[in-house]
Amino acid sequence: MDQEDRRSGRDETEDERADRMWGDLIQEVRVAQTGVQILFAFLLTVVFTTRYITLSDTNQAIYVVTVVLAAAAAGALIGPVALHRMVSGRRMKAQAVVWASRLTFAGLLLLLATMTGALLLVLRVATDDAYVPWLVTGVVAWYLLCWFVLPLWTLHHHTTR
Repeated sequence: MDQEDRRSGRDETEDERADRMWGDLIQEVRVAQTGVQILFAFLLTVVFTTRYITLSDTNQAIYVVTVVLAAAAAGALIGPVALHRMVSGRRMKAQAVVWASRLTFAGLLLLLATMTGALLLVLRVATDDAYVPWLVTGVVAWYLLCWFVLPLWTLHHHTTR
């Protein structure tokens, strides 16, 4: 057993590891991809409602930015599928996993921004109260905690011993 096997705790070849990591990654992408596609679809319908033209210029700007962010998030989260399809069978799975992972991370950041924009817009339209920025900030803090802080803490806590 070499150093890499001891580090990973698995007795697998580089190809087997890439296959496993690809399977794990694609399962993760499915969850985020479905969510962003549903959110994007709902956002696309807003502009066709009669309520849209009554939105303030600020709310319309928030809407446009949020739709563009959703489109970008969908692109990043669908990207791993296109990447895999283009390089499949060319013995590049390990490299595909690296790039797909990067696309997924970018997609999660864009999804965070999209959900923030959507929440901000909905709360601004639903209420004129001054606590909207505080609510949005609280939810964004929760997303950051769940999506980034906890995973990074877990990584640090379990790899520094």
